[in-house]
Amino acid sequence: MSSENALVRFVDIQKSYDGEALVVKNLNLDVAKGEFLTMLGPSGSGKTTCLMMLAGFEPATHGEIFLNEHPINRVPPHKRGIGMVFQNYALFPHMTVAENLAFPLEVRHMDKSEREQRVKRALDMVQLGKFGDPRPAQLSGGQAQRVAVARSLVFDPDLVLMDEPLGALDKNLREQMQYEIKHIHENLGLTVVYVTHDQSEALTMSNRIAVFDDGIIQQCDPPPVLYEEPNNAFVAGFIGENNRFVGKVTEDSGDTVKVEIEAGAVVVAKKVNVEGVGSRSTLSLRPERVTVDPEAGSLPNIFSGKAEELIYLGDHIRTRFTVLGHDDFIVKIPNSAAHARLKEGDTVNIGWNAEDCRALDPSD
Repeated sequence: MSSENALVRFVDIQKSYDGEALVVKNLNLDVAKGEFLTMLGPSGSGKTTCLMMLAGFEPATHGEIFLNEHPINRVPPHKRGIGMVFQNYALFPHMTVAENLAFPLEVRHMDKSEREQRVKRALDMVQLGKFGDPRPAQLSGGQAQRVAVARSLVFDPDLVLMDEPLGALDKNLREQMQYEIKHIHENLGLTVVYVTHDQSEALTMSNRIAVFDDGIIQQCDPPPVLYEEPNNAFVAGFIGENNRFVGKVTEDSGDTVKVEIEAGAVVVAKKVNVEGVGSRSTLSLRPERVTVDPEAGSLPNIFSGKAEELIYLGDHIRTRFTVLGHDDFIVKIPNSAAHARLKEGDTVNIGWNAEDCRALDPSD
């Protein structure tokens, strides 16, 4: 992405709390105007620290953050014009919903009639047009979260930051709110930087996902690219479920690679961060790309597998096989009559295409 289109720029950002260990290491990242970018990673990976530096609640140890091409490291949080949504909502309990929404407008000295119009518009955005009078304690969790989103939008910020905003909601409500926030972003053309450790949430909502680990962005790409073309073993393991084998490259023809593992050899179409013949590699294969009972010779990788466990999940059956000496090989079998006959203890052939398996760095 070109820097000219960037609303936010992190340039050579480092962050240390103790003056020694870096929790964010040389971060360079642009966020485009109108983009929904998610910072995703495990606890302690640096994603929330980056959000707090952008909001102004944490100072950067080194480097500069730009908003609309202006450096903001020395600009206090309340003067950055950024909307914020937190997991705990951070609503004022003594104020009504409407008063909570009006507060950011009051501190900006907006006149009363304009405040009332903006509050009404913001409540309508989150489908709470008739909920101006209750106090936060009278709302459900989903309603309170909608109010928090509305408050972040009410003053028309250039940028909205969201820090694990759906973490306290139950599964169904969380999924509903994911789509609502996504639609608000699309309808208003907002720029959103979102932090979560939930990879399915990130895949659902984002234009791009920056995957953090150990203070470094391991990969930053649109969801389909991250899922289908992970750059390394960490990203492959963190984004979605995958089967992993560790072995040694024995052949490299350019188009395909053969990797020898303890109980056999696997043909792979693409290698990433693997040096070549003699180097070790982690193989990554998505469970939904595996075929059960393929025709003989139809796939370059066909092996015998014993069905150890079948879990019914409605649209698919999550089946754990023993394959190539590994007893945790997962296959997602579509729920169709063709596979209804498979039972625990059965031994069948399973297979996959070379294109569906990636040879990555050997890191665990």
